[in-house]
Amino acid sequence: MGLSVMILGLVLFLGVHTLTTQRALRARLIASAGEGGYKIGYSLLSAAGLALIVWGFAKYRATGWIDVWTPPTAMKHLTAALMLAAVILVVASYVRGRIYTTLKHPMLTGIKLWAAAHLLSNGDLGSIILFGAFLGWAVFDRISLKRRTDAGGPPIPVGGMGNDLIAVAVGFVAYLALAFAFHPVVIGVSVVGA
Repeated sequence: MGLSVMILGLVLFLGVHTLTTQRALRARLIASAGEGGYKIGYSLLSAAGLALIVWGFAKYRATGWIDVWTPPTAMKHLTAALMLAAVILVVASYVRGRIYTTLKHPMLTGIKLWAAAHLLSNGDLGSIILFGAFLGWAVFDRISLKRRTDAGGPPIPVGGMGNDLIAVAVGFVAYLALAFAFHPVVIGVSVVGA
């Protein structure tokens, strides 16, 4: 039951996010619903998909765990290390500096790193589906960005090295919060000392 709900959530959440890559369809939806209507619908469907993913994964972890393979313990340490870079990259997509200009899409790079890192340390079916789906979506989205011809909106200012230092500092604090508070409390899995 939980796995099915999580998969439904993934289809909804990633499906809505894939809509962004379908520029003609997106333009038609905006034309028919208006910019505001499109954004509200997008946000509501994304939130519903995310809620289904979280609820379904929690239910799966509690009642339907299916082992596929057992990752070596070293993979958990590697995942913890890779997550620091992933969180910094996500922050760098908002605090734009040289990291942003070098990678062009640090958010997608951070998501790919997050998903790949978790695939290394989780050998159960639910985790493979969850993180594999996000990894596949991020790769697809990055490829679609290379092929897009539209500008995608007004340019956003990019700062210099100072913004990179801010992104690293904020990313480090966010990483600590995720590792010591969010992950053990919300996910139920200790990152440190696991």
